Amino acid sequence: MQKTILLSFVFLVSIIHQATAQKFEKLTALETKTIKAYYSAGHQQRAATISNRVEKAIAFHNQLVGFKPTVTLLVLSAADWSSYTNFPVYGMPHYNDQQTLIVAAEDNAMWKGFIPPMDQLPTDLRTQIETVYRNSNGNISMEAFFDLLALHELGHAFHIQGGLTMQRKWMGELFCNILLHTYIAENEPEQLPALTLFPRMVIDGGTKEYKYTSLKDVHERYEEIGQQHAKNYGWYQCRWHKSAGDIYDAGGKELVLKLWNVFKQQKATLTDEQLISFLETSAHKSIADMIRNWDRDTIE
Repeated sequence: MQKTILLSFVFLVSIIHQATAQKFEKLTALETKTIKAYYSAGHQQRAATISNRVEKAIAFHNQLVGFKPTVTLLVLSAADWSSYTNFPVYGMPHYNDQQTLIVAAEDNAMWKGFIPPMDQLPTDLRTQIETVYRNSNGNISMEAFFDLLALHELGHAFHIQGGLTMQRKWMGELFCNILLHTYIAENEPEQLPALTLFPRMVIDGGTKEYKYTSLKDVHERYEEIGQQHAKNYGWYQCRWHKSAGDIYDAGGKELVLKLWNVFKQQKATLTDEQLISFLETSAHKSIADMIRNWDRDTIE
């Protein structure tokens, strides 16, 4: 009987393995420690670098909150992108489902599209951009920033698979940026310029071209803004990136566990006033202040 059960189990594992292999048959499996990772031909080194960072981030946050999500990483060339995701823009890290994290293997038009006209920038800002965002080929690219966004997406795996109730759609995004900033500050501080310069550049550009700027707007129109006003949504993300840095500076890595417990335990939806008070007393005043001062701190 035990032998029959064992053989059945081995057969089942074999079937699952074959199905997974067929699912990613265009890709090559990468030898990893704690996640599954696959990459497009010619991009093994890049896949190894990104998967190593993802694994380290999972281990780091697991130490803080006692939870480890299940993640499959795909590092895709432009040619393979449409075979594994319906997301229309090559280059944006995202989830194809709650476990499959997809990132770009190559420099692309979307990353290049965020480069401002260099000859129109103040000398100091131009120098910073040329220093921080010059890639291995000697070109200016936002690759260094967008590579780090894989860890933002990893944050979504933590709060979704961990069963957290984020209260507001924008709070889920802020939480992911807090996890991202905390990991980088604690483990790869040399990457902080790449993480923080791009958001500051976008925020300093003001909001005259954006239709929506309030937290209420983005909570109520989250899908519309994300799908129809991509640049406007990008501005929100940059504000959350900056706020995440300020919140980390005020509360340190201990704030991750506090937020985890807050959203793990509080299931009922809170009003805006209740949410501000709850976060101030249960997490940290810096988060409550971010909500209170959002409109005041918006640069027109």
